[in-house]
Amino acid sequence: MVQRDENSANPAEWTAEEIQAYTRRVIDGLERKPYKLNEPPEDRPVRIYSDGVYDMFHYGHALQLRQAKLSFPSVHLVVGVCRDDVVERHKATRPVMSMTERCEALRHCRWVDEVIPDAPWILTDEFVREWEIDYVAHDDEPYPGIDGTEDVFGFLKKQGKLLPTRRTPGVSTTEILGRVVERYRRGDLDRKLEKIGRSELISRFYSRGRRSWLW
Repeated sequence: MVQRDENSANPAEWTAEEIQAYTRRVIDGLERKPYKLNEPPEDRPVRIYSDGVYDMFHYGHALQLRQAKLSFPSVHLVVGVCRDDVVERHKATRPVMSMTERCEALRHCRWVDEVIPDAPWILTDEFVREWEIDYVAHDDEPYPGIDGTEDVFGFLKKQGKLLPTRRTPGVSTTEILGRVVERYRRGDLDRKLEKIGRSELISRFYSRGRRSWLW
């Protein structure tokens, strides 16, 4: 089996065997991570947790969940979804999709076994114990907390519970929103808006007068 470079390979190309081999290398300390990763339980499915906003659910989200689900031969994947107002408080904008819509999109993802609505923005040791989580799947870059914490995943790394997953290059919710705005500015969406009875949103109407909605 050819070993791929985790930093350059597209996660979509990784097979289940390659994902599990990578996880094994992390557990064995062969990936030179500055933290340990525990051995998985052998008498039951491994319980893995991943959380996020998952707005405008796209293939980058799905591939991250796929990595988590395929990290071991038997995995129960639990996914937490943050509430709309919590997202707005931390990201300065509300999601395009409501929490109910985002949860429903995740329930129809083949890799997801269980969805937790109103998940906490910052994980705690108590939450991890309550849901009997063996690993939390996330990329392993340090994430500073608003309270000055150097890395909100630090306690998971110390406990050997941070399962590193890799981001998919070239896709994000922000990037997709940028595409929509760009197409709107060009007027590419005008015919669609007129067809669905939303002519008041057509770009040429917004661009008239003192107020311009062409950002």
